[in-house]
Amino acid sequence: MDDVLLLSVLIFAAGLLYSSVGHAGASGYLAAMAIFGLAPEVMKSTALVLNIFVAFIATLQFQKAGYFSWNIFLPFAMSSVPFAFIGGALSFPGSVYKQLLGLVLFFAAFRLFQYKHSAITDAVKPVPVLWAVLFGAGIGLLSGAVGVGGGIFLSPLLLFMGWAKTKETAGVSAAFILVNSVAGIAGHLTSVNFLPDAIYPWAFAAVLGGIIGSRLGSRRFVNVTLYRLLAVVLVIAGAKLMLV
Repeated sequence: MDDVLLLSVLIFAAGLLYSSVGHAGASGYLAAMAIFGLAPEVMKSTALVLNIFVAFIATLQFQKAGYFSWNIFLPFAMSSVPFAFIGGALSFPGSVYKQLLGLVLFFAAFRLFQYKHSAITDAVKPVPVLWAVLFGAGIGLLSGAVGVGGGIFLSPLLLFMGWAKTKETAGVSAAFILVNSVAGIAGHLTSVNFLPDAIYPWAFAAVLGGIIGSRLGSRRFVNVTLYRLLAVVLVIAGAKLMLV
């Protein structure tokens, strides 16, 4: 019971911090579950379910605040969704999954360390549809296979290429994560068999964090130090997965 409560607190924190930048927190949930030694099949299915709840909330909040673009979202989503479905249907041996997830957590930690308050003010460039489709397919496949929504890959791409401003990136990423998470869990229908009994308190914690975080993120920014502390947790979890 103590482990369930402590993990609920970590899931709440991950949901709050990630949703404030338009993410749903899957890498944070996976890191927390890895530290507690949950089985890979439980981790993947649980993270995707929590992702759906939080991404839905974040999508509504950022759309309500006016930070969303169908022109950016659609070309990425049209290819990511079917490939996320394929990725969700893939099944890796436990050791392979842990190594792959460890790399994703390291990348997520790197992105969190780089996070800054500053927003992009220059005019954005139009998204090349062909490149968006290609990137969307790759992100979708990896996201479905690991159990994340793909926001940690899409956000830096949009900002680096100058295809979206900061908060617009958050709004698009939230919707992108939502559709990919739904496709990922649909691709592996048996994943519902691996949902733990504790999914209810964990879902409540994630939703509560998502509501608070997305409201903060759509109006103001959260302290950068908190993101860096979360990055340390991701590094610890990633190392545990890859070395143990």
